[in-house]
Amino acid sequence: MHIHIMGICGSFMGGLAALARAAGHRVTGCDAGVYPPMSEQLRALGIELIEGYGVEQMALKPDVYVVGNVVSRGQRAHASPRFPLMEAIMDQGLPYTSGPQWLAENVLQGRHVLAVAGTHGKTTTTSMLTWILEHAGLKPGFLVGGVPMNFGISASLGVGNHFVIEADEYDTAFFDKRSKFVHYRPRTAILNNLEFDHADIFDDLAAIERQFHHLLRTVPASGRVVYNATESSLKRVLAQGCWSDSVGFGPGGDWQAVGSDDDFEVSLRGVGVGRVRWDLSGTHNQMNALAAIAAAQHVGVLPELAGHALGLFQNVKRRMEVRGVARGVTVYDDFAHHPTAIRTTLDGLRRKLNAQASLAGQPGGRILAVFEPRSNTMKLGTMKAQLPWSLEAADLAFCHAGGLGWNAHEALAVMGNKAQVADDIEQLVQQVVAAAKPGDHIVCMSNGGFGGVHAKLLERLRASP
Repeated sequence: MHIHIMGICGSFMGGLAALARAAGHRVTGCDAGVYPPMSEQLRALGIELIEGYGVEQMALKPDVYVVGNVVSRGQRAHASPRFPLMEAIMDQGLPYTSGPQWLAENVLQGRHVLAVAGTHGKTTTTSMLTWILEHAGLKPGFLVGGVPMNFGISASLGVGNHFVIEADEYDTAFFDKRSKFVHYRPRTAILNNLEFDHADIFDDLAAIERQFHHLLRTVPASGRVVYNATESSLKRVLAQGCWSDSVGFGPGGDWQAVGSDDDFEVSLRGVGVGRVRWDLSGTHNQMNALAAIAAAQHVGVLPELAGHALGLFQNVKRRMEVRGVARGVTVYDDFAHHPTAIRTTLDGLRRKLNAQASLAGQPGGRILAVFEPRSNTMKLGTMKAQLPWSLEAADLAFCHAGGLGWNAHEALAVMGNKAQVADDIEQLVQQVVAAAKPGDHIVCMSNGGFGGVHAKLLERLRASP
């Protein structure tokens, strides 16, 4: 089969392309501004990439067009519709489908799917769970919205019966407004947490809760739902109906962690069943670990073995990834793009630095938070009032405000001289370098490339006297 993927450079669609290629299909694709790193990964697999969405691509004559949710309907009144290829496909009645639908029918069918859903932590928890199954010898397939360092790739068909997938609640395509995850029909489902997000497609939290309830409707009676027991939103989801075994994790749940961030016992209903010793920080990673261990147990992996596997877990690229150290300043790259994710990331680092400082009998290093409100929700300004709260663990905060439709100065004014705002990357770099001191930790947070700010900061720091 020849498939042509529209929007191929996104993390999900790029992973799908890699899976299709590995399954023996001919794969081509297009995107606006074909960009690395996904473009480089796909070309290395022998996948032809085309710039833009021009109608000339119809000459490829694929068996089916797989349409990413970046694609929207054009307007006939426009001289140059944004997606002329899509309009031509529809005019000529050619076959097309969504990425999640193609994946469900061609990769997931007949396999034990383990799906990880939630507002935060999906990529990390999916990576943890995949690594646990791999360590246990189950050789799972997987599709992750990032690159787990234990694997070095974001997707693999695997050779076992199990497939682990990051299950996104974002809508499927312009012609299918259901959440992506309803296509996956998991036997094991993790509900990590649930907050309001994606303000561009959901009116309120209740609308997202309804989609999570639709996900529960697809889990069979022999399946398992692993949910965060601390989240009232998830309790409301379960109250709408759950037809499977359900186990909670976290305080008040069946699965709990007892101990410090980097060394804790895993207990199941009060009985110790395993232990995790690792380098990751933050209560959020403890919670991610509990979810992954509970899900792995459902497919026969003992918690003791799962805990040992997590001791060898190397995290995910762009999750507190150290990009370099210059002039005694450590620069991190992190994907945090929602106020809660920003707060969780910074709190985790603060706890780690405080613990290190206590052992050394010295003051802890400063945290400089550098961020851009880039997600659709943040661009709309829906959560701007939460930004000062999210940055409380930082000593200084620097916001890249270019292209926003709201006033970042006003939103951060309550932070006083702890916060600075820049309209472009160059100004932002100047502000951060001027403030940085040896021993500082600069955390750059964005769900995009952030204008290469990490490399620019390191270069400027090295050049500074």
